[in-house]
This record gives sequence, structure tokens and C-alpha cells, in this order.
Amino acid sequence: MTGPTGAGAPPATGERLVTVLIADDEELTRAGLRVLLSAQPDLSVVGEAATGAEVLPLVRQLRPDVVLMDVRMPELDGIEATRRLRADLATPSKVLVITTFESDDYVYDALRAGADGFVLKRSPTRQLAHAVRLVAAGDCLLFPDAVRRLVAARERPGTGHRRPALTDRETEILRLMAAGLSNTQIADRLTVSLETVKTHVSNVLTKLSAQNRTQAVIHAYETGIVVPGAGRGG
Repeated sequence: MTGPTGAGAPPATGERLVTVLIADDEELTRAGLRVLLSAQPDLSVVGEAATGAEVLPLVRQLRPDVVLMDVRMPELDGIEATRRLRADLATPSKVLVITTFESDDYVYDALRAGADGFVLKRSPTRQLAHAVRLVAAGDCLLFPDAVRRLVAARERPGTGHRRPALTDRETEILRLMAAGLSNTQIADRLTVSLETVKTHVSNVLTKLSAQNRTQAVIHAYETGIVVPGAGRGG
């Protein structure tokens, strides 16, 4: 277990500091990610894990906002590590999968296990940092088009899954979530209050037995509630 590391630069006034745990079995990869993220004034790398088995103990100790999780690690892969975080902690850290190929089946399985999003290892620093911030905020789907392609590559939407009973408004909001809109954007689009949107989103997650927006959207594609290419917004 590599354990805690030094913090990054202090955030600018008014910015919320987002703490990150890096989980990757490649030491050079961890070092590179640490340098890139620590250069951001609002991001702080608080620890590193070299195996999936090290993730849960470090999350318990450090309580990071986001775990940057490689899916292919020894002892315990990132998929099972994500499941254990979701099962064992009342308020688990957000999980951002970092991968070489977005079409990797491991990524799909990690998202279904409860990961909040994924980002490519070759992503520019700006995109990587943005992904960490977006996942930490938790009110917007990360890379909605990539999630849609990932689900479409695995199975035919609308087959083999029970469709839950959502109200018309909940279905509308779920479709906007799948399009990548944030709660604020959904409120503006529907001309309702932000609190109303949050209530509807919470109801959708409960009815779908989803732990986060990503799981809800994947379920929506699988059941045919959301049809790829339909109801997309920006």
C-alpha cells in the first residue's frame, strides 16, 4: 500500500478543494497522474493504491472525494473494488474509472458496478481535471455520448430488462440526464426549480435502484426508456 501523499497547491479563494485517491498498479502511471492533478489549484492527491485490495482501507482512512480507479489491477480489480466501496460504505467516494480504451468491457462492468464515469488515460490534462471535478460534483453525466456507445456495443437496448414505472416527468428528466444535462440545465430547460429537479432525480434513482446518474442512464438504455439519439440536448 503506497498510502497518503503530499497535497497539491492550495485552491484559489472560493474554490472547493477536491481530494483524489489514485488507484493504479503502474507506479509511473500513478506518478504521472499525481503530477498532473496536483498542478491544479482545486485538486489534491491525498493517497495512492497499487492494487484494488488497497482501495477500501485507504478510502476509509483518507475519505477522498474521488477515487481515480484503474480497472485492471492485481489481487482485486477495479470493478470489484468499486462494488465493495458501494456495499461497505454509507457514503462512498465517487469513482472515476481511468482506462486505455473506452470500449473495454471492463469499463462497462465498472459502470454497472457503481462507477460514476470514466476517462481515457491519454486524455489531455484539462479534460482529466474537468472529469474529476464533474464526477465530484455528481450532478451531470460524464461523456454521455461515450456511455451511449458503450452500452450499444454490449447489447441491444430494450431487451431482457424489466422496464420500471416512471412518471412522464421522471421519464423526461431521465432522458435529459442521458443527454448530459446537469440539474441546473434541466431546471432551466423545463422551467422548474432546481429543488424540484433534484427531487425528481432522486425518485428516478430510487425507482431504478441506481446508485448514481450513470447507472440510471445505463439502465434507461438497457430497458429502452431512452432511445439512442432521441431526446438529446446540450
